[in-house]
Amino acid sequence: MSNKVNKNALRAGTVTGGATLMMLLSSPAFALTRDDGDDPGPGLSIIETLGLYVAAPVVLFLVIAGLVMVGDKSRKKSS
Repeated sequence: MSNKVNKNALRAGTVTGGATLMMLLSSPAFALTRDDGDDPGPGLSIIETLGLYVAAPVVLFLVIAGLVMVGDKSRKKSS
């Protein structure tokens, strides 16, 4: 049993190490030079960023949850 546990731990460590190495090699640190045709727009303000990445998903979640609850309540349970 101990040998199998050691093999699984070694396999997990190898996979974790390999994945970490791949992520480090593909990090955006290599993207410091501009490419041809690269034309970034103006940056987002803090309010725009919070609205886009926090408020919009929360509102979308609430709308979908509300529609599901309305659809569920419309079916009366027959006893």
